[in-house]
Amino acid sequence: MTPWQALLVALAGMAAGAVNAAVGSGTLITFPVLLAVGYPPLLANVSNNIGLVPGSVAGVFGYRRELRGQRARVLRLCAASAVGGLVGAGVLLLLPAQTFAAVVPVLIGVAVLLVLVQPLLARRLAARRAETPRGGDSPWLTAGVTASGVYGGYFGAAQGVILLGLMGVALPEDLQRINALKNAMALTVNLAAGIVFALLADQIAWTAALLIAAGATVGGRVGAALSRRLPPMAFRLLIAAVGVAAMANLLLR
Repeated sequence: MTPWQALLVALAGMAAGAVNAAVGSGTLITFPVLLAVGYPPLLANVSNNIGLVPGSVAGVFGYRRELRGQRARVLRLCAASAVGGLVGAGVLLLLPAQTFAAVVPVLIGVAVLLVLVQPLLARRLAARRAETPRGGDSPWLTAGVTASGVYGGYFGAAQGVILLGLMGVALPEDLQRINALKNAMALTVNLAAGIVFALLADQIAWTAALLIAAGATVGGRVGAALSRRLPPMAFRLLIAAVGVAAMANLLLR
């Protein structure tokens, strides 16, 4: 990796840390950059997952105030996320690398679609909460969080958008407290999967992972506030464009 490529990877990590803390689709930034500098898809995915863990820690720390009073819920949902993350990471390592290379363009396409429709989803969820009496956690939420964790352990792009949608329907909480939960669960998934990869993966691009980690740690703390200065739709279109470029890169290989 050249110095300019290393700088690009670190900057991508910073942007991903910011996006993950605010919405949750940072992999759509770092994964394509790792592909662009020459890493094969499976190695890029494993290294990216490990690299984003410190940024997730920073995002959780930044939202620690909104997590107060949710200890039991955090423990329950993070346990479900850990199980899902372990399963997803195991599936990724057990299946042939060619399977991931074939499936990941579809996963990126789904992630791009989720990023683009998230504002519509958020408006509908807000209307639903306004019309529905406040109650306890929905019984299917744990199962949904576990399934989301499987997806996150396997790939993870737009996992945060999925979690926001699930919890927006199921929980009688405002968006900031839900976003704090989302950050805690995304951290749990990334950490669980990262442990599996560190112990069992045949190969990890540690230089790339460390560069992403350094950038994501900064981005998780301060980048989210800076990213909000962009018009929301322009920000989403930028992420979507990166995702489409990654799809094209994979399909044309």
